Amino acid sequence: MTEALPFSQACENNKHSILDVLRRHLLHKQSLLEIAGGTGQHAVFFAAQFPQLKWQSSEYPPAVDTLNLRLSQSSLPNLPAAIAIDVNAATWNCAVVDAIYSANCLHIVSTTAVEKFFAGVGRNLPVGDLLLVYGPFKYRGEFTTDSNAQFDLWLKSRNPLSGVRDFEWVNELAENIGLILLEDNPMPANNQMLVWRKTAL
Repeated sequence: MTEALPFSQACENNKHSILDVLRRHLLHKQSLLEIAGGTGQHAVFFAAQFPQLKWQSSEYPPAVDTLNLRLSQSSLPNLPAAIAIDVNAATWNCAVVDAIYSANCLHIVSTTAVEKFFAGVGRNLPVGDLLLVYGPFKYRGEFTTDSNAQFDLWLKSRNPLSGVRDFEWVNELAENIGLILLEDNPMPANNQMLVWRKTAL
């Protein structure tokens, strides 16, 4: 019997809206690192849309085999097997890339892991290249919707260290590693798509 593939309805719902943003930025990129590839639905879908782009997905080590369940069934030549990356680690075992992408990660991990995520981006993203992050954010300490406030409570009930992040704090972490915000795109289902370019080491 074939093992059932992991599935996220949210990934199915948001992939086309995210693609609209990615098309503005990735058409001339050659390589991308995805942090927290999850079910692999985004990796398979987006790799098919950008055949010139090597889409290197990754996951926290205990979850990388689950991610590879879906990737292993893809015949896309630009979608290799996912690699294990712990964002908390002092080094990421990855090649140099033109862009780093992550969706629905920063509100799941701890605040320390968010800080480590940006430290890792700072080490691995070359000057001139892009960081693209999708997810919910607060602005000036306020939730954008009541549903995001309820979502934050639900996240914290599962893990007190997780939660919807303050945009200003996240952007400060980005600026501290030489990134400048290019776009803050409102997305469906009360999410945002943030795009930064690295301008300095």
